[in-house]
Amino acid sequence: MAKGKNVLTTGDVARICNVAPRTVSKWFDSGQLKGYRIPGSKDRRIPVSELARFMKVNNMPATMLPAGKIRVLIADSDDNAASALADTLRTKADYEVQIARNNFQTGIIAQKFTPHVLLINLLAEGIDAADICKNIRSNEDLQTVKVIALAKQLSDSESAALLQKGFDACISNPANIAKVIKEIEETTAIIY
Repeated sequence: MAKGKNVLTTGDVARICNVAPRTVSKWFDSGQLKGYRIPGSKDRRIPVSELARFMKVNNMPATMLPAGKIRVLIADSDDNAASALADTLRTKADYEVQIARNNFQTGIIAQKFTPHVLLINLLAEGIDAADICKNIRSNEDLQTVKVIALAKQLSDSESAALLQKGFDACISNPANIAKVIKEIEETTAIIY
């Protein structure tokens, strides 16, 4: 299995769970294990976070799950704010963090870095958060990326509108690092 892989094949899942690939296919077909099929193929793909959830629910040991740091991409044109957030996430949560300063950089870095989470500052100049979210959702290789909006003082209706546009979560107080870390961990379904 490749380093930094967010999505697994049925063969990968079978090796991790120590079962036959056909068993994994049965779990998938019965809806117990969620994922998606490759268009025009019978091949199945299971996000690592979904496998982690499945293993926890079924009391399976998670020792064989691919380990590694959570990868976070921050899309923010404010150098000082983005650097401060990145440094804090690296030191307090031990995340692997990269920063993109505009829409184009976000797309390029997302393809190479394959983040688990994309944090987008909604108020950043030169960044169209809705466009970035739409592009992430339409890219087959990035569909498992969790997209979180950051903005000060979001109303409930604004948060609801963002969730309808494809965001996975919204944080109204990005200065509260504990809240940011908690939201990242909840959206990525990390098992301890």
